[in-house]
Amino acid sequence: MLLDFFPSKTLTIYLAKMFVVRIVAVLGMLVLVLMMLDLLSRTGDILAYPGNGEGELLTYVSLRVPQLVQRFLPYSVLLATIITLAGLNQNSEIVAIKATGLSAHQILAPLLLAAAVVALLTFAFNERVVTRATATLKAWEDVEYGPLPDDPGTRTNAYFNDGNDVLMARQVTGAGAETELSGVTFYERDDAGMISRQVTGSRATYVNGEEGTGWLLEQPEVFDVRTAQGYSLDEPMLVAQGTSLDQVALRNVDPDAETLAELSSSIEALKAAGRPTSELEGRWWHKISGPLAAILMPLLGAVAGFGLARSGHLFARAVLGMALGFAYFVVENAALAMGSFGGYPPLLAAWAPFFLFFLLGETVLIRTEE
Repeated sequence: MLLDFFPSKTLTIYLAKMFVVRIVAVLGMLVLVLMMLDLLSRTGDILAYPGNGEGELLTYVSLRVPQLVQRFLPYSVLLATIITLAGLNQNSEIVAIKATGLSAHQILAPLLLAAAVVALLTFAFNERVVTRATATLKAWEDVEYGPLPDDPGTRTNAYFNDGNDVLMARQVTGAGAETELSGVTFYERDDAGMISRQVTGSRATYVNGEEGTGWLLEQPEVFDVRTAQGYSLDEPMLVAQGTSLDQVALRNVDPDAETLAELSSSIEALKAAGRPTSELEGRWWHKISGPLAAILMPLLGAVAGFGLARSGHLFARAVLGMALGFAYFVVENAALAMGSFGGYPPLLAAWAPFFLFFLLGETVLIRTEE
């Protein structure tokens, strides 16, 4: 019987159902409160754009809620674990269950099963919903909550290095040879890194022909810093001749806005261009290890469900379980930060906290209950 983790179908359904209901309730409460607080700080910015109203506020809510669900679902699983087990302990149900011969691991098994299902659903939700909502919200914030560009590949506030010079564009549309820059500013800098000349234009397209390779800037206006004089040119001007379309394609990657497959492609492209990818690799692994935190929470919060309730230590056990769970999130964020700085390998940064606290939770559970 000790090797059978689900000896009773009735008990398994009872515990799993109770656990899932509490996860949904806690998550709903957290998301509702945090969404209201977020709206208090964002409403002014959204309504500041002419024509925005209640519809835009609802659009913001629809894009922000998936992010809040992603972030606070593991916390909800932790709190639901503590509430569920503490309630069972308080009503002596844990004592009754253990009297039938079930071990602590068998009591936790239905919760771990439910948490595993939550982890799988979380991964799918993150890949299919959160990434799209994050990409759309980021693009909307870049245009200050104005109308979104028709082209989903449109980027704003992009810049590219041409040796010592810098090419900046307010907006980048299209792809490949059809790439177009709008609101362009080109800074020519001397060997000391000081700006010697500034060239601005309304639009630039990439050319690669007899006249040279670079960006053909229309309606150029030149300002010479050394003479403090500005003038306009009648003909288009070729600038940033050392740049290429590959540089434009290698955008600033937002791992939260890309799926696992898209992020893999971005990492390969950045590697081919010789750019550092340690932080992105750590985030790639975290897309897998992050949802698995839901499986870890019942184990860390289990300390709240055992021990005699009448001993007066129930509250202390609940606090201890909560402390273990929150300690995991602190260590996880610290490890990811260390990985982004190159202190840890990406694989270790993403997975070490999970296995460390899994062993810690097992140790606490075995020493106190088994």
